[in-house]
Amino acid sequence: MSEKIDLSNYVPSEEEEFMNGNQRAYFRAKLVAWRNDILREARETLDHLAEESANHPDLADRASSETDRAIELRARDRQRKLISKIDAALQRIEDGTYGYCEETGEPIGLKRLDARPIATLSIEAQERHERREKVYRDE
Repeated sequence: MSEKIDLSNYVPSEEEEFMNGNQRAYFRAKLVAWRNDILREARETLDHLAEESANHPDLADRASSETDRAIELRARDRQRKLISKIDAALQRIEDGTYGYCEETGEPIGLKRLDARPIATLSIEAQERHERREKVYRDE
């Protein structure tokens, strides 16, 4: 099992055993890199907000600044929730349940995991979930 995967050279393949050591290491590295990018962006946002907190004498400038700040904070809140999903995915890698549908127990599929590494449902299960959600929302 290789713990250090070079993301530029390794591509998980359907030919391999599903969630073998290389695949787990690949997805762990991908999730950790994603998490680090989000944290770096969050630090940059905090730095930017600290610099931007100057008093604006013009009401329009102040309103615009407050609107920008609210949008940034909302985006950061979404990122915070995403980090918790990334952490949960990393935990699933550790406990051996990563890559398997929470609903059916079947493999989620490498293409779906590569596109959305925090996925917990197979495409079919996700579609069923969304259809049920739509039915309840429409009632």
